[in-house]
Amino acid sequence: MRNEATALVLLCTLTAPLAGQEAGDGRGTVYRVPVNGVIELGLAPFIERSVREAESADAVALVLDIDTPGGRVDAAERITDALSDAAIPVHAYINRRAFSAGAMISLAADEIHMRPGAVIGAATPVVGSGERAPEKIVSAMRSTMRALAEARGLDPRVAEAMVDEDIEIPGVVEAGKLLTLTTEEAVELEWARAVEDWEALMLAIGAAGAPVQDADVNWAERIVRFFTHPAVAPLLLSLGFLGLIVEVQSPGLGLAGAVGLVALSLFFGSHLLIGLAGLEGLILFVAGLVLIALEVFLVPGVGVLGFLGAAGVLGGLYMSLLGELPTAGDFGRGAGILSTSILIVLVASWYFVRRLPSNRRLGRSGVFLRSETARETGYASAVRREDLVGRPGIAATDLRPSGTGIFGGERIDVVSEAEWVQKGTAIEVVASEGYRHVVRPMEATEAPTPEGDAS
Repeated sequence: MRNEATALVLLCTLTAPLAGQEAGDGRGTVYRVPVNGVIELGLAPFIERSVREAESADAVALVLDIDTPGGRVDAAERITDALSDAAIPVHAYINRRAFSAGAMISLAADEIHMRPGAVIGAATPVVGSGERAPEKIVSAMRSTMRALAEARGLDPRVAEAMVDEDIEIPGVVEAGKLLTLTTEEAVELEWARAVEDWEALMLAIGAAGAPVQDADVNWAERIVRFFTHPAVAPLLLSLGFLGLIVEVQSPGLGLAGAVGLVALSLFFGSHLLIGLAGLEGLILFVAGLVLIALEVFLVPGVGVLGFLGAAGVLGGLYMSLLGELPTAGDFGRGAGILSTSILIVLVASWYFVRRLPSNRRLGRSGVFLRSETARETGYASAVRREDLVGRPGIAATDLRPSGTGIFGGERIDVVSEAEWVQKGTAIEVVASEGYRHVVRPMEATEAPTPEGDAS
């Protein structure tokens, strides 16, 4: 009896963890992360954050709900790194299609599940025109796909055939054709498991009845993706350049310089967060600004520093628009954004120079001065002294040609018609132009009697 009781206690002890595990199935949270639309660099931080949150919540699984035509290879590489390092099970649920970068992301999951009618493959990287990317990029993609397949215990030749049409697999794909697998074909090759719908997927991964937490893009990620949008980035650059240009033309640190610095900070900060800009681009940009400052403030007129500074600024901005593995489309996109920014700056500068000074409101407010101003507005430079014309006096100083003359005991700044007039010479005012009084020497017979001390 004692032996039977001991055996019963031992059996309960051994089976308790298993019973607890079965009871716990379905009670943990499943994180569902959408991977929809074109894969761009803004998606990578979102998935990285989702993985961290799922790990912190001790989720039973993270499921990628995939329906994408592909996208940027460098974005897909960041995502695959996050998925491969995840401390929780990761499942890829191909809800419609997983082409190109979507196929790479699917391979990073622990298991691939496909609904009926889904497809995966066609992972050859292409340039903006739709043509095949250079061999360097294709080779990198092919090696990455092969490594991911080997790590998951899948046939690496199938992964390579999705990238390179020159690879032939007897009975699967012939040479010259790129491999794309349907659900049935992927199941036959033991690359994926077929599931009818989401409920069937939850049952297949052992999480039937588990609560599902949908991952959403937060406000910070929305802002970052907004500032890196191809339509917004040129405006930030243009605003930054205009602010700095106005600041250089104005004394002290003003509102224009602050706005320019904020705009450029938003541009570089958002591009750094999503991985487009690197520190090398930022360093090159700052070095260019320093060279331009040296040209403007320390050694004006040299030209070389200004040219090198402009090249550094433009080079740094262009590098921040490319990313780590840029294609021809990325080069064209970056050039388009930079060219648009330069065009906006030129047009805005022309408008400021040609139009704003003639604005009546700005003229009345005193921001811009008119070519002609009235005394009642407070802009009279000097009173015209018509009474001085023809009046004789004495040169109180040498006129070289400007100096001082005494007229009836009044000291007045004058300028001589001649190149030089000696001190004490009799002079006569021949013209009065506001602050400028023109004089000429008088003949000895015309010389007046001094009415003041000319010393």
